[in-house]
Amino acid sequence: MTPATAGPNPVAPLPEAETEAAPRTPDDLAALQVKGLSKSYGSHTVVREVTLDVQRGETLCVIGPSGSGKSTLLKCLNLLEIPDCGEIWLGETCLTAPDADVDAARSRVGMVFQHFNLFPHMSVERNVSLALTSVKGMGREQARATARRRLDEVGLAAFAEQRPSRLSGGQQQRVAIARALAMEPEVMLFDEATSALDPELVKDVLAVMRDLASGGMTMAVVTHEMGFAREAADRVAFMCDGRLAEIGTPDRIFESAEHPRLRQFLSQIF
Repeated sequence: MTPATAGPNPVAPLPEAETEAAPRTPDDLAALQVKGLSKSYGSHTVVREVTLDVQRGETLCVIGPSGSGKSTLLKCLNLLEIPDCGEIWLGETCLTAPDADVDAARSRVGMVFQHFNLFPHMSVERNVSLALTSVKGMGREQARATARRRLDEVGLAAFAEQRPSRLSGGQQQRVAIARALAMEPEVMLFDEATSALDPELVKDVLAVMRDLASGGMTMAVVTHEMGFAREAADRVAFMCDGRLAEIGTPDRIFESAEHPRLRQFLSQIF
């Protein structure tokens, strides 16, 4: 008889991520590449050796339980958080190189947060045009025209002269999207862009994001909106305990998940 051992059973390590590469030609450069990226806060590792890419024109949705490292990963991509190790490439530019121009890199990546972060004392139009004049050095009239065009794209041209407080939460988030788009980013990052909204306001924001996806904008989207991930994503990545556990097409992730933690996660939603 085998003697009993004291104490709890050891926790089995997470299996390696099952990956499914996006279609690409040999000479294609991904719009965004992450290689071996990790991020810790003190002794707590939040993102663990993540490697992935986002192809030009692709929408990648990142899903997973709260605390799995999704938002931290996204903030690292825009250098709002500096990774401990690993590489981030935007096209041919290594953003994590010692001599990288962080401000220039951030100007190439648009980001939309959970909270809108609009200036309450400025008009909607000025919220959109401010970075064009202060960061890009664009003339005021050209910046105004660009802001109006972007507001029209998100269905808010009629609200250009209003203050943000006169708009609903969903409308304010669409202003935040217009503000990011006005900078002509190569990649758009969305960090739980709808999670702070009342349910009835979510659909208009998701409609704008769907339009961007169908129009070929390169996007990485952290979301709990599984319907959006299923319909709009080219690929879906599942994160768990800071690791990229599985990545593949929406059909594969939602219909044929292989990772046990992903199957458990989906069983609690559907």
